[in-house]
Amino acid sequence: MGETDRRRRVLAVASSGGHWVQLLRLVPAFTDCDLVFVTVVKSYRSQVPGNRFYLVNDARRGSKLWLIQLAAQAIRIAWIVAKENPDVVVSTGTAPGYFAVAFGHLLGAKTIWVDSMANIEHLSAAGSRVGWCADLWLTQWPGLARGGGPHYGGSVI
Repeated sequence: MGETDRRRRVLAVASSGGHWVQLLRLVPAFTDCDLVFVTVVKSYRSQVPGNRFYLVNDARRGSKLWLIQLAAQAIRIAWIVAKENPDVVVSTGTAPGYFAVAFGHLLGAKTIWVDSMANIEHLSAAGSRVGWCADLWLTQWPGLARGGGPHYGGSVI
């Protein structure tokens, strides 16, 4: 198979819990793609069999080592994005997704950010900062949509 014949590579990135669940709900949109997953929970590998899977460290705000963990996470994600060279990066958040969308954008990938359904009154911290590098910047709440983005197109849950 030549380079022009390869399936579109999609890097799908989310942290744990609801972010991961929402990302998995987007998977049917990428059925004809080469899906690669990145998350912070090792056991999630079993939910995406047959796909490449990367584990990154979690970086929880409030931890004494938060900034160091965040820097380590950013470096690992930069390596993954460079190695996988995705055509598309999609994320439902949080920090791992922000870094993946940002690095993907810088390397020429199309980027999609879907802010978490949990953010009813305001965008997430990462979601409020991702607009500069998201080709498609979405919120799941119509009241949070703005003319320049994020845009509302429905919800995944």
